[in-house]
Amino acid sequence: MTTSRPVPARPRGSRSVAVALLVTLLAACSSTTPPPSVQPSASRATTTSPPTPSPTPSPTPLPTPRYTNEPDPELEALIPTRAGGVAVVRPSTDQFGLTPGDMGDAYGDLGRRFASLVIGYVDAPRTTLYAMRVDGDAPTTGDLEPFLATAGRKVGIAGLDPEPWSLETIGDRVTWVRPEDNATAAGTMIYTWAADGYVFLLIGVDDAVNRAILAALPGEPPPTPTPRPSRSPVGSGAATESASPSASTAAGAS
Repeated sequence: MTTSRPVPARPRGSRSVAVALLVTLLAACSSTTPPPSVQPSASRATTTSPPTPSPTPSPTPLPTPRYTNEPDPELEALIPTRAGGVAVVRPSTDQFGLTPGDMGDAYGDLGRRFASLVIGYVDAPRTTLYAMRVDGDAPTTGDLEPFLATAGRKVGIAGLDPEPWSLETIGDRVTWVRPEDNATAAGTMIYTWAADGYVFLLIGVDDAVNRAILAALPGEPPPTPTPRPSRSPVGSGAATESASPSASTAAGAS
């Protein structure tokens, strides 16, 4: 008779322990292998800086008009004491109330650079000269063109009409000239010109006196005309060529 031995019972938890151990080992293996790192693409790594705006140049401030008038002996010495047979009075700067700024408002931005003002006048025939020194670059007579209408009104011309003005050559200088209008005395002529860093404005009823003062002051010479290119006489070359065969023919005949 065979006696069967009872099989020892296995603990219930041994299988669970084995499964838990296997899971632990797999987790350990997976944790020791780091995941591949993701490198940023070149397009993402490179950042483009915004362009640096170029600085905007600041405008050059305009000069401030001068409403004080200091004596200018050098400018005063340019004004003749006599012209056209009459005396020219040159008052000192403390004898009249005008300043460079007062005259400068007739000459726009150029007038802002008027540094001093000297006046000359003739009692009879009535004539007045205004002479202004200009700071900075010396203007030309052509530079005065935009201000002709306001310059005329400054000395009594009615309205702002530049049409009556013309650029003329008088003697050895150029000047802007305009005649009277219905607001000025008969025979009045007005001149304005620039030379040597000065601007002059002249008004008078006797044009002989006007032109004598104009001739005594600095002036801008007229432009030198461009010479025309010389042209050789037509037919001179042909004459030379026609002379040569005849000479050789004569030599052959001899």
